[in-house]
Amino acid sequence: MLVVPAIDLRAGKCVRMKQGDPTTEMSYDGDPVERAKSFVAAGAQRLHVIDLDGAFGSGENLTAVAQICEAVDVPVQVGGGIRTSKHATDACAAGASEIILGTLLVEDERLARNIIGQFSGKVIAAIDARGREVAIHGWQDRTPVDRDALVRRVAQWGVSRIIFTEIRRDGMGEGYDIDALREVADVAQVKVTASGGARNIDDLLLLKSSMPPTVDSCIVGSALYNGTLDLKEAIAAVA
Repeated sequence: MLVVPAIDLRAGKCVRMKQGDPTTEMSYDGDPVERAKSFVAAGAQRLHVIDLDGAFGSGENLTAVAQICEAVDVPVQVGGGIRTSKHATDACAAGASEIILGTLLVEDERLARNIIGQFSGKVIAAIDARGREVAIHGWQDRTPVDRDALVRRVAQWGVSRIIFTEIRRDGMGEGYDIDALREVADVAQVKVTASGGARNIDDLLLLKSSMPPTVDSCIVGSALYNGTLDLKEAIAAVA
């Protein structure tokens, strides 16, 4: 089980939220680049960087993304507001090893499929849901799109990995939604990265012991920033 630390950027700073709600935002001291370097020093083999300004449509943090990618020698997957071919190209030019599409998968299937084809093998689908209901625009807008139906569609479009987040768990420290992850993993032949809710090593151990082999990685965020999870210990525990 690969442990992937998260860096969420807003106005160039590291922030965390509960259930994607901007009113719960907490800003953390320190340079995001130094935070990235510390994660890699602790053993991270991949970083998960989200541009929240891009996701909310309030700006972008591509300069910070580029600085992070330049500073570390591990792959960096980048998402948040990638809704045009130019933005996808700019993210890759900034150093992203993979780009993450979310809202676009729902709002513009044709463009999403074009980007998946243009950046073959480099696109991850972010599927974020409350129950079976997919949410978009930084989780602020609900849609009638069914979670499992979207998983099937993106698999048919050629996406080989999804990041699944049960929004109700994100930032809450209640552990991953094991039942929802099992359901998502059974829907299509894609790799699944679990996201949302990790608090401590026990949550990661439960995830590893409960999931099929296709669920091969997990994103951790708030637990690292709040000190309830030590990244080096976590990586060793689920290796």
